[in-house]
Amino acid sequence: MPPGLASALGAFVIWGLFPLYIQFIAQVPAVEVVLHRSVWSLLLVLGILAVQRRWTWLSESLRQPRRLLLFTLSALLLWANWIVYVYAAQTGRVVEASLGYFINPLVSVMLGVLVLRERPGAVQWTAVALAAAGVAWLTVVAGRLPWIALTLAATFGLYGLLRKTASLGALEGLALESLLLAPVVVPALAWWTVAHDGVLRAGPASTLGWLLLSGPLTAAPLLFFANAARQMPLASLGLIQYLSPTLQFLLGVWVFHEPFDSRRLLGFVLIWSGLALVSMHALRSLRNRQ
Repeated sequence: MPPGLASALGAFVIWGLFPLYIQFIAQVPAVEVVLHRSVWSLLLVLGILAVQRRWTWLSESLRQPRRLLLFTLSALLLWANWIVYVYAAQTGRVVEASLGYFINPLVSVMLGVLVLRERPGAVQWTAVALAAAGVAWLTVVAGRLPWIALTLAATFGLYGLLRKTASLGALEGLALESLLLAPVVVPALAWWTVAHDGVLRAGPASTLGWLLLSGPLTAAPLLFFANAARQMPLASLGLIQYLSPTLQFLLGVWVFHEPFDSRRLLGFVLIWSGLALVSMHALRSLRNRQ
């Protein structure tokens, strides 16, 4: 097996199967789920960093206001992404959520043009046009914008852009993001628990156990992904990333039996065609460089 492949598969399979986990806590409001996820993932990553004695990055970060600002923004984007995703999984919109992660690479192309002043070629522009046509068609079919998909794609695309310019690894970055939000998240969880009879106060214990599991399920795929990114070509990793929304899509259609007819399929086919163009172009570029 090529180096890093097992880590990449572990990350994207966990992310792809996450809607199954959400079903075990479907009765917990999305806001409370994300509050728990933030707190328990923070405690877990701090525990890992304590065992490894990796604290130099923290003192350096506290002396860099620009880094703190960037990670505060990335933390807010990640939090918004989590809330929308949990809401989608709890309300039977897993297929639309998968659409957001399918179009995310094409959103990244547009962000590269608008923010980084990159100059994409004809292949990338064609892919973006196909994705736009697919979203427009799905809007016509549904009679509304697929706001869940667009929000997930935009927040994760912007998050990726900010983290691309950051100088911290996945574990340290998640720890810093969680620490920056902790002064808000921890009191908010305490208030929610008291004011809304949250799970910490009213149970049941089994639900609390599932919420505690959100910590490892948040940190583990990020660590797997970071390990894979160090060992695999980015083009190869970019292709494997489609495993996650594909699993979500299959869960939505075949397990959760969400509505999906031939008209909706046409919109997805347009978007998949754009992704195929970008993927083939990336592979060709990789072969040329090799």
